[in-house]
Amino acid sequence: MFLSVFDLFKVGVGPSSSHTMGPMVAGARFLDELRQQPFRAHGLKASLHGSLAFTGKGHATDRATILGLAGFVPATLDADAAESALAANRATRILSPEGLGDLVFDPDRDLRFDFDHALPGHANGMTLSATDAQGDVIFHRIYYSIGGGFVLTDDELARKGDEKRSDDAPKVPYPFSSAAEMLEMAASSGKSIARMKHDNERVFRSDAEIRDGLMRIWQVMRDCMDRGLTTDGILPGGLSVRRRAKAIHEKLRAERGMNLTAPHVINDWMSTYAMAVNEENAAGGQVVTAPTNGAAGTVPAVIRYWLDHVPGASERDIPEFLLTAAAIGGLVKHNASISGAEAGCQAEVGSASAMAAAGLAAVLGGTPEQVENAAEIALEHHLGMTCDPVRGLVQVPCIERNGLGAIKAVSAASLSLRGDGSHFVPLDAAIETMRQTGRDMSDKYKETSLGGLAVNVPNC
Repeated sequence: MFLSVFDLFKVGVGPSSSHTMGPMVAGARFLDELRQQPFRAHGLKASLHGSLAFTGKGHATDRATILGLAGFVPATLDADAAESALAANRATRILSPEGLGDLVFDPDRDLRFDFDHALPGHANGMTLSATDAQGDVIFHRIYYSIGGGFVLTDDELARKGDEKRSDDAPKVPYPFSSAAEMLEMAASSGKSIARMKHDNERVFRSDAEIRDGLMRIWQVMRDCMDRGLTTDGILPGGLSVRRRAKAIHEKLRAERGMNLTAPHVINDWMSTYAMAVNEENAAGGQVVTAPTNGAAGTVPAVIRYWLDHVPGASERDIPEFLLTAAAIGGLVKHNASISGAEAGCQAEVGSASAMAAAGLAAVLGGTPEQVENAAEIALEHHLGMTCDPVRGLVQVPCIERNGLGAIKAVSAASLSLRGDGSHFVPLDAAIETMRQTGRDMSDKYKETSLGGLAVNVPNC
């Protein structure tokens, strides 16, 4: 099993990797296929199903779908150009993707939120269609946004179950598909988890490309955090949620060095770092999936805590942190899910916390067994966490939840380093439990805003 670190940590835009980045990617893929057809389309239609319908407005899925069909992709999105394209579509009811001419697309008529018919493959389903001059469908595709900006067609999703048996899977030197295999390979090779992950990446990229790519990921994370720490105001969406990271950070800096500061204040630093990222995400800013947008603050918050508060920390070790975190995230995605719509927030912030705990344990000198233990502790104590965003916005409880995920990650890493790596619950068991819990969880608590805080907190 191989999932690149650059697949898990992707540069994109907020507020949601499943609801924003995924539909945008789907739109771009659809246009690519449409360009290869022998006929000329005259119009476009889109239908959103399941979680994409229920929380689509709050997650800006309508905007993302339009932008995807206009030819935008998350990694290179220019905010001003995107706003201009949306304004032009509102005025003309036309989209003009490159190479396809003018296509009729009236969002009021051609973008449908289907609350009644979920698609069978995944909770985040959407259909995209091209029409002729009479409005009849002449080309049609079903896409599933499966979390973290990953998109599969219905055919690809059907084949996904054969991945473990596929002879076409990339050949890498350390193809671990479980934590047990990962530890066995580490023991037999004498290499760290990060080193094995790096060697797998080298099949596709040079050492320089890997390091430069990882440092680029950290730079985008840090820039996002810095913007969040210096920006205040009200977040968009109608809940009137006020940004808090800037004010809290200013108070923490003012208190720094005071002899009477309580030890637990370090938790406020970690929470503020995470909240800064997720406030930027909620505002539609540039973020890095880690492994999703809704959980984008946890990993960078723990890295920032380590760099700024732990003696001896150095940015030269960031690749080790991210490679280790990606190894854990890959196991979770392969064996369970990183999608809140599929398995609740245990799959998003829980996975992020496990990744961050593993990365921190690694750069603090942990053995592979201690790293695996750190990930297990963090994931175990997020099991059962629901995804219940108020009004479908990635704000409440998502922003604070990332801060608590960071705190748990640091605690998990610290606990693991106090032991020798042996522990009662294997990481594989925690991942499988998360998968089963997500399967059994009511859809009300899986990113539909039909239960939990979403219905018990006034949102007007």
